[in-house]
Amino acid sequence: MLIVITLPYFIEREAERIVQRLANVDLIHLRKPESSSDEMEQLIREIPKEYHNRLVLHDHHHLAMKYGLYGIHLNSRNPLPPQGWKGSISRSCHSLEEIIDWKDKCNYLSLSPIYDSISKQGYKSAFSRELIEKAVADGIIDNKVLALGGVTFDKVEEVLSLGFGGAMILGDAWK
Repeated sequence: MLIVITLPYFIEREAERIVQRLANVDLIHLRKPESSSDEMEQLIREIPKEYHNRLVLHDHHHLAMKYGLYGIHLNSRNPLPPQGWKGSISRSCHSLEEIIDWKDKCNYLSLSPIYDSISKQGYKSAFSRELIEKAVADGIIDNKVLALGGVTFDKVEEVLSLGFGGAMILGDAWK
């Protein structure tokens, strides 16, 4: 699975750029932590309905229900899904312990940072190759766990060969 995460701020012609990226990836995560519900709804409305089933929201989860989006992403701001949610659930994890705790409750998880971050200054890799290999051998990292943090399109094959189920890309997707 290959996922692109939006920049945390709105950009010009963003809906058009999201549609362009959907030609090469499975899902787009709409992550705008400072956005209002109205701003997020406007972005969703600008994206053609035929792509809504490939969008995941990090905030304003009620809009995922309203527009029939693919999924919601849990995080520190939104730790639980809205009541009645039946779609996909993903979550950010920053330790193997979090992966263990959440794997049965989510459709997929991100683990970060795998590499030094491109978009977050000073955000360094937290997992050695040896630790990743052991976590794969122990069944902690598997096809439900996606690599995030410093992942570029050029590194997708590498993260798959390490045993991750896919990759989530932010910085490299918007250069």
